[in-house]
Amino acid sequence: MPDAPFRPFEDNLDKDAALAQLRRATSGADDGELFLERTRSEALVFDDGRIKTASYDAGEGFGLRAVRGEAVGYAHGSDISEAALTRGVDTARLAVGDGGGVMAPGPRPTNRHLYTADDPIVGASFPARIETLRQIDAFARDLDPRVVQVSAVISASLQEVEILRPDGTHLRDVRPMTRVNVSVILEEDGRRESGTAGGGGRVGLGDLIDPADWQAKAREALRIAAVNLRAVPAPAGVMDVVLGPGWPGILLHEAVGHGLEGDFNRKGASAFAGLMGQRIAAPGVTVLDDGTIPDRRGSITIDDEGTPSRRNVLIEDGILVGFMQDRQNARLMGTEPTGNGRRESHAHVPMPRMTNTYMLGGDAAPGDIVADLKDGIYAVGFGGGQVDITNGKFVFSCTEAYRVQNGKVGAPVKGATLIGDGATALGQIRALGNDMALDPGMGNCGKAGQWVPVGVGQPTVMIGGLTVGGSAG
Repeated sequence: MPDAPFRPFEDNLDKDAALAQLRRATSGADDGELFLERTRSEALVFDDGRIKTASYDAGEGFGLRAVRGEAVGYAHGSDISEAALTRGVDTARLAVGDGGGVMAPGPRPTNRHLYTADDPIVGASFPARIETLRQIDAFARDLDPRVVQVSAVISASLQEVEILRPDGTHLRDVRPMTRVNVSVILEEDGRRESGTAGGGGRVGLGDLIDPADWQAKAREALRIAAVNLRAVPAPAGVMDVVLGPGWPGILLHEAVGHGLEGDFNRKGASAFAGLMGQRIAAPGVTVLDDGTIPDRRGSITIDDEGTPSRRNVLIEDGILVGFMQDRQNARLMGTEPTGNGRRESHAHVPMPRMTNTYMLGGDAAPGDIVADLKDGIYAVGFGGGQVDITNGKFVFSCTEAYRVQNGKVGAPVKGATLIGDGATALGQIRALGNDMALDPGMGNCGKAGQWVPVGVGQPTVMIGGLTVGGSAG
């Protein structure tokens, strides 16, 4: 049976009393809110022919924030009660001091809904999910006799949030999330290689346990593992690189996206600080952050401050035109919040974060872009990466990549890493494909110890002069 709806002002708090405490906490402040949250999540992991783990987590709590200038006072707790809220007021007021601030106008409410409010945990029965995992295992093993291990994960969660502002505005959002992942290991002549595929979004589990969906994921995981079985050591050196569409946009997210978040630019810590209105990318390059795409993993109807999400243009035809903003940084920078104020949970303060960040496509045929690559790497899959926000320098490992010589795609390579910096890479984009695609719904983004779900995307892109780290000269 589904749980009753989250109704903290009916079941835990008197709304008028909570509003009085919030107003006491934010008296003399520039901004603030009461953020209330309930979360539930469930994950089933099937590994090597059996259920390895089955987990269920539930929690709830509040976050009480008062903001004045650059200072933030924040109190949080897992007990949603008037007594706990009263205790939190003094902590939140530490940022306010003697007061004197003028409360910023609140966000405009929206009636838009970008995803279902149904609980995905009860969208498919427990036995149905177990049987789906068994079918995934059997299907993958039947596809190829070289399969020695199959791992599959079905996860679902529901986050319910309510936001109360000092002016009495009351906002609510219900956020589902589901995902299915399949990993396989192939063995041939004593060599073992793995492949992984998966994805999901803010959709019901019924969409993901449909055989048409998980069978495609299993085939893709098997394909990647088979490619890796043939891979040779990657070359090393400075060379041109073609990135495939979709998930390779994670490089854009890390190397460029974080540098376009408002807080880093307000503090002068971003490689793009002070460059508003200037050319920072090759002509034709347009980058957006869009939290309004229905059902996507990174989408949010409202952000965690109550601001409706937006389709924000960050780079237009190579010119820097916008940053992603939460309310505090927008106010301090004299601009508008963009619906990017996000937090991991009630225990965290909001900050500028990406939603779905992607590069628009161009007019080149992807095949022509690869054919123009004389000596380089064609990278279509990425694993982990690191970036230094202050200078944009990045290092990314490729999970699927190929050597290209004279426009011909050759052997797959393993051990390839791409090294460069975001500003230089943007300027060295030489071609944009007409095949822009979003990732399948598997991204998580970390910042300052907080993790939030995100989406990425791009077309096929050629970048000149990246450093490729490999294991062969």
